[in-house]
Amino acid sequence: MTDRAGTSEDLRGVRAGIDRLDREIVELLAAREQLVRRAGRLKTSAAGVRAPARVEQVIARVRAHGATAGAGPDVVERTYRAMISAFIDLELSAADLRDG
Repeated sequence: MTDRAGTSEDLRGVRAGIDRLDREIVELLAAREQLVRRAGRLKTSAAGVRAPARVEQVIARVRAHGATAGAGPDVVERTYRAMISAFIDLELSAADLRDG
């Protein structure tokens, strides 16, 4: 059976590749979370957790890397901003700094 994107076998192969990458990405996110938790234990304020200057450094670095790696810098930035936001929420909650 075929579809507009090519054969179903091709689509299955692409999806299997995406599934493999998703597993790797989740493993990397887990490793990043452990480092974020360690960093969070060293911070004493919500401002230290939010660290907007550090966020912008990270965004600039990953945008540049995305461009050289063949990824769309805008997609990389949007993905990282969402990820950083989630990790900031995690740190604030874990340290009970949400109101600070």
